[in-house]
Amino acid sequence: MSGLPHPSKRRSQVTTLVAVALAVVATLVLRRPLVAWFTSRGEAPLAGAIDHYTCSMHPSVKQSGPGRCPICGMVLIPVTREQQQEGVVMIDEVRRQLIGVRTEPVIAAPMRDTFRAVGHVTYDEASLADVNLKVHGWITRLYVNETGQRVRKGQNLFTLYSPDLYTAEQDFLLGMQGAATSVSAREAGPPRTELLARASRQRLHLLGLSDAQIDSLARDGKPSEDVAVPSPASGFVIEKNVVEGASVDAGMRLYRIAALTKVWVDADVYEGDLAHVRVGQPAAVTVDYQPGRTYEAKVAYVYPYLDPTARTGRVRVELANEDLELRPGMYASVALAYELGSRLQVPASAVVYTGPRRLVFVDLGSGRFRPTEVHVGTESNGMYEVLAGLAPGDLVATSGVFLIAAEARIRTAARYWETTGEPPPSGDTSATVPADSAPLVPRPAKP
Repeated sequence: MSGLPHPSKRRSQVTTLVAVALAVVATLVLRRPLVAWFTSRGEAPLAGAIDHYTCSMHPSVKQSGPGRCPICGMVLIPVTREQQQEGVVMIDEVRRQLIGVRTEPVIAAPMRDTFRAVGHVTYDEASLADVNLKVHGWITRLYVNETGQRVRKGQNLFTLYSPDLYTAEQDFLLGMQGAATSVSAREAGPPRTELLARASRQRLHLLGLSDAQIDSLARDGKPSEDVAVPSPASGFVIEKNVVEGASVDAGMRLYRIAALTKVWVDADVYEGDLAHVRVGQPAAVTVDYQPGRTYEAKVAYVYPYLDPTARTGRVRVELANEDLELRPGMYASVALAYELGSRLQVPASAVVYTGPRRLVFVDLGSGRFRPTEVHVGTESNGMYEVLAGLAPGDLVATSGVFLIAAEARIRTAARYWETTGEPPPSGDTSATVPADSAPLVPRPAKP
């Protein structure tokens, strides 16, 4: 019996064998999870490492190895850990049609930016004409006695009695008579009476009489107590400061007449847009009085100063107004466009606002969409200028983006949806808002 091992020693050996067997079994069963756990803690996963395999038609199917879909039999496609971390969304063809997902390519094309300015219609200052006198007198009869009345050039506005003008007419007639009866020799030069006649005629000119009125006075041979004052221009009376029988002084403005066949539109342009305004630049003018109609014009002048309160500069646009549809005082909207040259562009409906970031969803093929951060610039005609993040030819989702964004957010792409407090990307002046309150819908294009 001395050759047999002690019972306690036999139990120890059995226990050791069982422990070794359990360790071998655990190693075989838990090898892959343990390797993945230590890999994830020890170093970042490789960009090409496969996380799982799935079906493009049935994203709910996930397998650790390649094979076929148990539902439709299609070959499973790999999903890398990088794609999983970036929140790549799988959308099968049926769901794609159901939610209306459409894609468009990123293009490089000429871009034109348009901005609007508010203005008002005003008179063409070059066509304004004032009626005033160079003598003191009294209005004996008033022919144009209403503001807004239309007049033509040469039409009599009123008649005037002026002692000074009456005396000047008498001197002119006396000079004419003296010149006609003069017998002085021509060889000695013009007679004194002829010089006086010329001087008296020039005096009537300086007092406001026309050549036709002076010739009529010479034919009649007698001074007129009531001298007719004609309109100097055609247009509309926009200011009237006289009534019949009134006493008027020299230099007093009696009427102001404006021709409305051409009008100005003075538009107020924000300081930041003034750099894009040039004389001769095309402009489109609209007024509420004529909805649906656009008046084509050009910038005629850029005023060399700013309104210190509103921080706007004034731009003048000139418009023909033969039909008199545009009336001074009307509000007008002026659209000004300028060329930006060839720019990389993406449809505005593809851009998702997530606080400080702008995302688009790039179509990777096989039903996969990857959220990609982009930096955008100018928006024009439903397109955004792309400053960084995309390349020409990239396909991006332009409809159904809300649902894609919601699913991408659920699938852990946290770094795209969390606010970092960093300022917005260069070229984007939008304010930063908290991610929780940021909408997941594309920003609407400018009207």
